[in-house]
Amino acid sequence: MSVLKNSFKQSLVEALKHGFIWVILLFAFFPMYVTVAISLKSNKQFASHPFSLPPLRGLRETFIREPASLEAYDPAAVTAARDATELGLKPGDPDWPMVRRSTPDTWHWEHWAKAWRIVSGYIFNTIFVAVTTVILSLACSLAAGFFFARYRVPGTSVLWYFFLILMLMPGVANLIPLFILLRNLRLLNTLWALIITGIAGGQVVQIYILRNFIDDIPQDLFDAAEVDGASPFQQVMHVVLPMSGSILSTLAILQFLGVWNNFLLPFIVIRDDSLLTLAAGLIKLDAEYVKQWGEMMAGYLIASVPLVLIFLFTMRLFVKGIAAGALKG
Repeated sequence: MSVLKNSFKQSLVEALKHGFIWVILLFAFFPMYVTVAISLKSNKQFASHPFSLPPLRGLRETFIREPASLEAYDPAAVTAARDATELGLKPGDPDWPMVRRSTPDTWHWEHWAKAWRIVSGYIFNTIFVAVTTVILSLACSLAAGFFFARYRVPGTSVLWYFFLILMLMPGVANLIPLFILLRNLRLLNTLWALIITGIAGGQVVQIYILRNFIDDIPQDLFDAAEVDGASPFQQVMHVVLPMSGSILSTLAILQFLGVWNNFLLPFIVIRDDSLLTLAAGLIKLDAEYVKQWGEMMAGYLIASVPLVLIFLFTMRLFVKGIAAGALKG
């Protein structure tokens, strides 16, 4: 009898655990589902059914074209018919505009094409800024972390505590002095302004983590490298770098995410639309008078796809780096 009770309790506990996990997943993925649903709808469809996907029967209508009409469901078709009428055309004329059939069930895939035309340039700008920032930032942080971990010279303790104090300072507090500095250096409206500030902004946390990690590497490895005639640079390349791969991968992912989602600084520093990064460029999808919700949601989804792919392909490295940091801490 006791065995049955224990088995029932274990089954109940497992069921509650799985139920809790499914509830968390529902809350996590429901916003993504709603975003996908809105990206495939016109404003009129969104107003009538905001949380559901268009019916599957509407997929067939996506590929059917018909003459524009003033009584059409889609406002774009009504506008095309009105413009043709103002030009003196009549329905049935060879030049009368043809539009895609528009009903309450139509899937509006064109929102994705329009969003891609707007944000594609911003994506390439963001990739250039993010990759350059990550590489240079990790190179500087690794060298600084090695210095703080392996060298004891006068002033290093003061400098180290100064770095720790910088961790407590919010980035927004430095925004005005940073803008003045970039203006004096003539870096405003350049991608290098974002790269340099990204490198400087990521140094504090990265140096703190790498210094503690390198400090826990056995001293015997460095002594053996010195006996073999290895320079400090060679010690970093052949001792530190192979052992800190998981930590560096985690820091690279976090730095990349931070640069990719950075909105405030590019919005203030960049004036040329062609140089905007993705987070700031998405504002261009927000129309001044009438918001095209489908295009906006499609743009947001396109912006999130690279981050999802990075997380899927680097999840093991990320978890391994977090675990290594916890063990080393």
